[in-house]
Amino acid sequence: MSPAPPFQELTESYLDLKWHLNPVEATGAGLPQFDHQLGRFGVDAVKHHLAAFRSLASSLEECEVDSLQDEIDRTALLYDARVTIHSLDKDRYYKRNPGFWASHPLEGLYLLLARQDRPREHRAAAAERRLAQIPTFFDDALGTMKDCPRVFVETGLEVARAGIALVHDVATALRPSDDSSFDDTCEKARDAMRSFADHLEDELLENANHDYACGERSFNFRLQHEHALNTTAAELWRYGQVLVDDVEQEVVDLASRVEPGAHWHDVVDRLRAEHPTADELVRAYDTEMHRAHDFVAANDLVAVPPGRLDVVETPSFLRSLIPFAAYQPPGVFSVDKTGLFYVTPPDEDLGPEAAERMLRDHCTHDLPCTALHEGYPGHHLHFLHAQTQPRVVRGVIGTPVTVEGWALYCEEMMGEAGFYRTLQEQLFQKVALLWRAIRIVADVGLHTKGMAFDDAVALLVDRLHFDRRNAEAEIRRYCASPTYQVGYAVGRREIWSLHDAYRRAAGTDYSRKQFHEDLLGYGLLPVSLMR
Repeated sequence: MSPAPPFQELTESYLDLKWHLNPVEATGAGLPQFDHQLGRFGVDAVKHHLAAFRSLASSLEECEVDSLQDEIDRTALLYDARVTIHSLDKDRYYKRNPGFWASHPLEGLYLLLARQDRPREHRAAAAERRLAQIPTFFDDALGTMKDCPRVFVETGLEVARAGIALVHDVATALRPSDDSSFDDTCEKARDAMRSFADHLEDELLENANHDYACGERSFNFRLQHEHALNTTAAELWRYGQVLVDDVEQEVVDLASRVEPGAHWHDVVDRLRAEHPTADELVRAYDTEMHRAHDFVAANDLVAVPPGRLDVVETPSFLRSLIPFAAYQPPGVFSVDKTGLFYVTPPDEDLGPEAAERMLRDHCTHDLPCTALHEGYPGHHLHFLHAQTQPRVVRGVIGTPVTVEGWALYCEEMMGEAGFYRTLQEQLFQKVALLWRAIRIVADVGLHTKGMAFDDAVALLVDRLHFDRRNAEAEIRRYCASPTYQVGYAVGRREIWSLHDAYRRAAGTDYSRKQFHEDLLGYGLLPVSLMR
C-alpha cells in the first residue's frame, strides 16, 4: 500500500472535492471558477461522489501529522467527510427533499446577483450557464425523488414558485447587451421551474408521507461526528426539558419586575405591540447593528476585523426559509468581506392584521439581542475572525454548536457587559433563550421521539406565542436539518463550560478578551476540538 499523501495535499484535495460536490457552496465561499456550475445529484452522480469521499476519508484516517494543530484540523476534515458520506448514503436528502432541489439552483443564481466581488460580465456569463443547466437539473430531480415527506414537498413547492421571480430578477440585472440568447435561456429555465413546481403539486404532494424524522441512530451519529459532542439524543431530551423549565422561571421573574402581577405571556404580548413599521424595519435593525459594533469596540470585548455588514430586505425566494432575519457571511476566499443581514418584512398582500402579527416578532425590545446575535460580536464578527485564520480548514469546516453557540453565548455575555438598556430588553433576551431551549425539545422530538409536525408548531405557538405562519416555517427547517437546532443552547453550554475552565486555568491572568481571541482562533471548528 502506498503511503498517504502529506496532510496539506490531502486538505487541498478534500476541499476541491467538496466544491465539486456543491459548486453553489463554492460560489458562496468566494471561488469564481465554480460560478458557472450546478451540482449533480442524480443517482449515478451520487455514486461517484460517494466513492471519492470514501477514498479521501480513508486517506485522512491513515495520514500522519506533525503537530497538535494539524491533528485538530485533520480530525475536523475526517468528521466532515463522515457526515457527508452519511448524508449521501443514509439520509439521502437528494431522494427525499424537493426543497433541496428547488433551493440549490436558486441560491446559485442569487449569489451571482448579491455578490459584487466579481465583474458584472463574469456574473452574467456564469448566470447564463447556470440557467442553461436548470432544465437538466430538474430532469435529474424528477428521476431521483421518491418517498418524499409532505413537509419537504410543501417547502420545495413554495421555494420553486418564488424562484420564478428570481429568474426574472437575474434577467433584469445581468442581461448582456450583446447576447440575444440570454432571454431565451431565462425563459427555458422559468419553464423548467414551473414544470418542477407543477410536478410537486400534482404528483408528489398527493403521495407524500410524514416520515421526516431522521431517527435516533442518525441523530446520534450527527451529534458525534458533525458536532463532536459526547452526548446522545436521550440526554439532550432531558437537558432540553430541564432548560426550558429553568429559563421560563427566569422569564417569569423578569416579567414580574416589568409588570408586577401579570402573566409573562401577557407582558411580552403587550410589549410586542411596540415595533417599527414595515418601512422602518431594515433601518431599525441597521441602527441596532451599529450600536452593537460600537459597544464591542468601546468595551474592548474582542477585536473587530475589517468587513462591512449590510442590512437588507430578504429576497422573495428565501422568505419561506427565513421568516424573521438571518445572516449570510462573506466568502472565506472573497476579497470583499461584506456580510449580509436579511430582514423579512410582511408581504404586501397579507393585509393589515396579518402584517401586524408578523411585525410583532420584530419588537423594538427584541432588536438589540437579534442584532448582536447576527452581527457584533455574533455571527459576522465570528466569520470575519474565522476567515483571517492562516489554517483554511477553520474558515470552511464548522458546526452550529460553535457558530450558533457562540452567538447565543454573546447574547448573555453582552448583557453582563451592560449592553441591554432596559428591563424590557433583558426580558426579551431571556425569551430568546427560552426559544432556543424549546428548539432542543422540538429537534430531538421531531427526529427521535415521534413528535408530529403540528405538535412542534404548537410548542412555538403555545409556549412562545409565535405567529402560526412563522412557527410553521420554523418547524419546516427543523424537519429538514436534524441536530442543527440543538446547536444553539448546547453550544452555549459548551462555550460557557470552556470559558469557566479557561478562567480557572488562567487564574489572575484571566482576560475575557483573550478568551474570546483564543476561542475565535479556532474558527468554526467544534468546541470540543478547542480543548
